[in-house]
Amino acid sequence: MKIMLVEDDRTIRDEVAEALRRWGYTTYVAETFDNVLSLFIQESPQLILMDINLPAFDGFYWCRQIREVSNVPILFLSSRNTPMDMVMSMNMGGDDFVQKPFYTDVLVAKVHALLRRTYSYMETNASVMERDGIVLNLKDGDVACGERKAELTRNEFKILSMLMTNPGTIISRDQLMRGLWEDESFVDDNTLTVNITRLRKKLSELGKPDFITTKKGQGYLIP
Repeated sequence: MKIMLVEDDRTIRDEVAEALRRWGYTTYVAETFDNVLSLFIQESPQLILMDINLPAFDGFYWCRQIREVSNVPILFLSSRNTPMDMVMSMNMGGDDFVQKPFYTDVLVAKVHALLRRTYSYMETNASVMERDGIVLNLKDGDVACGERKAELTRNEFKILSMLMTNPGTIISRDQLMRGLWEDESFVDDNTLTVNITRLRKKLSELGKPDFITTKKGQGYLIP
């Protein structure tokens, strides 16, 4: 998913953008602030992180402009801490509010939660994911290739779905473990290795031994 970051503090936006990229998100960082609506229409992000204090027009103004054409979730970032600012953020069409200074991990957790709430209908309506002949059944939790099929454990399913959701993108071991933790599967590094080994064995039995590629020191990806 693409996240648009509208923040005029370069230090903050670089730090947030890097954190989001580590989690596998595509980021678009606004460099100018005189026509945020046009940038939004051009980039079509799935979520916006919007600072309130911006040059020319504030984040509330741009939120109203965007709400005229889209219901994309907007998470406000602000150094303001009055209840009125939080109320205005919601009244102007915002979906959440994070006060500066903030912990980057907390912000990323809010991004995860907001995206899940907003786009969960996609997971509900979709029944399968397909890549290079491998078909992952999102409802039954099994994987197939042609006429052959294999059942997956909960962790194997989560790992494969994370990789297939981001084809061509390297997913680090830390990202995979955090994804499993979010699903209430508390795994350590050794357990992750065991799960990936078992998953690869099952894919090999389906005729796809090289479906998951290892990038040494970086993580894994599905090309």
